[in-house]
Formats: sequence, structure tokens, C-alpha cells
Amino acid sequence: MELQGAILEHRLRPGTKLSEDEVGDLFKASRTVVRQALQALSHSELVTIERNRGAFVAQPSIREAHEVFETRELIEPRLAAMAAKRIKKADLKHLNSHIKDEHEALKQGDKGKALFLSGLFHIAIAEIADQQVMANIVRSLISRSSLIIALYWRRPDTTCETHSHNALMDALETHNEKRASEIMQSHLVDLHSGLNLSEKTNENLSLADIFDK
Repeated sequence: MELQGAILEHRLRPGTKLSEDEVGDLFKASRTVVRQALQALSHSELVTIERNRGAFVAQPSIREAHEVFETRELIEPRLAAMAAKRIKKADLKHLNSHIKDEHEALKQGDKGKALFLSGLFHIAIAEIADQQVMANIVRSLISRSSLIIALYWRRPDTTCETHSHNALMDALETHNEKRASEIMQSHLVDLHSGLNLSEKTNENLSLADIFDK
């Protein structure tokens, strides 16, 4: 879904109003289809729908930002250890592909896309761990993290540092469960510390400009 991708890649900022008519015109879709799409995004907590006001890209609160990253710090190190135990050559190839694409996005200056790909890297690790319930939780947390970073990130560098992912790959390849867990824990704590958790306001953006239509 192009609208979802625009949110996760930070082309649509938190707080942006999503007019049903404007979205319908942009994507040549009926109001019914647009409403269903916005409802689906609402269920995944990427969009909030307010009575008598309409739909907006979700704006996670400071409390939610803390809770999302604290939850990730609890779950993902365990998943990284489990992934290190069971990872196969095909899995390593898949993860390396994610890292390669992420580096290419950074090289092109597309930090939003790099963030999206970084999220896919974390989700892939959860899937390799073969824990479906926790993997589904991680997918939701990654989506929320994207919005949180769009609102509160304070560092000029990329959000998922290259060295962290590379170090994690080394631990996974050598099946070092303890090391994989430690690196993931440190990585997520570092991301959490990179958030400037103070309220911010967002500019009003044009959907037509964002999608260049």
C-alpha cells in the first residue's frame, strides 16, 4: 500500500491530515475504498481517526515512545539469541540483502527508506527466530518506532547505525546467542537514547506534493 509506505518512509509526517477526497483523487479510488484503507491503517496504529475531524498520520506520545522502545528492549534481544541458534545460510543471505539495500538508500540520501529497510531487518530476525506471536508484536512495534523516530529523533546520523547491524550479523553467523542478544540490547538502548522526548509540532503538508501527483 503506497500510503503505508509513505508513512513508514517519513514522506508523510506524523500529524498530516489524510483527507478522504484528496487521497481518493490522488489514487483514483472511491471514497469507500479510501475509508477502508484508512481504517486498516488505523487498526495497525499508523493512522488515527477522530470523530468530526477525519484521519491523520498517528502522533505517538512521549509515554508511548518510551513504552515502545522499552518493550523492544525486552523482546528483541531474546529473539536475536533464538535467531542465532537456528539461523541458516539462506537466512544470512536474506539479512545481508537487507543491509545492502539499506546502505544503498543511505548512499542516495534517502534516510526514510533506509529506516524502513532497517525495520525490515529487525522483523526478519524475529521471523528467523520462528516465534510467530513475538514476531507479530515486533512488526507492530517497528511501525510505531518509525513514527516515533519521525517525531523525536535528535541525531543527524542514520537511525540504525551500520556497525550495529554488521556486529549483529557476525554474532548470528557464528551462532553466538549471548553475543547476539547483547548487541541487540545495546543497539536498541542506543536508539532509545537518541530520541529527544519533548513535544514537537508538525507543519501542514500537501499530499499532492508528497506523492508528486
